[in-house]
Amino acid sequence: MPDRPPTLDHGRTGTSPSLWARGPRHRPPRTTPTVGQWEPASLAHLTADRRQLAAALHDGARPAGADEGAVERLLLAYEELASNALRHGRGPVQITVTTIGASWLLEVSDASTDTPPSPAVGRDPAQGGLGLHLVARISRAHGWAIDGERKVVWARIDYLDPRARENLPTWTPPPTGDRGSSE
Repeated sequence: MPDRPPTLDHGRTGTSPSLWARGPRHRPPRTTPTVGQWEPASLAHLTADRRQLAAALHDGARPAGADEGAVERLLLAYEELASNALRHGRGPVQITVTTIGASWLLEVSDASTDTPPSPAVGRDPAQGGLGLHLVARISRAHGWAIDGERKVVWARIDYLDPRARENLPTWTPPPTGDRGSSE
């Protein structure tokens, strides 16, 4: 039997470009706590902003019960999605991290509405370009949308294990569809 790519909890395989579905953008409630907002202009700025996010998460912005592994997953997703926006998108790049229930919502937007997130398919891992696959595997949910003149790529990173999440409010993204418009 040939090796099959791992199946993600979203029911999509790890090698399909449809791994990043286009659908309506979810807008968190106005009362949702914001961990931070950034507008890196270069990869050097991105590194400094990532350090600022890490410092905030280690200095009071980390929700109770969020372990170091969850922080590292968020920082990795932040780095991957934001560097993709800087390399393949069009500025300005805007990044927002909010806390929703037992998750962080990472949203990265740029002005390149004609360039969807495109996971590498059939590429030697040594050549890179596998960041979208990685983010898909470490996130609870992910996707992208067009919001006006901006493309928004997002990932939801859980910071509590499933047993600890049972009594907290949750956020589920709207169903994906072909329309891709903003809500």
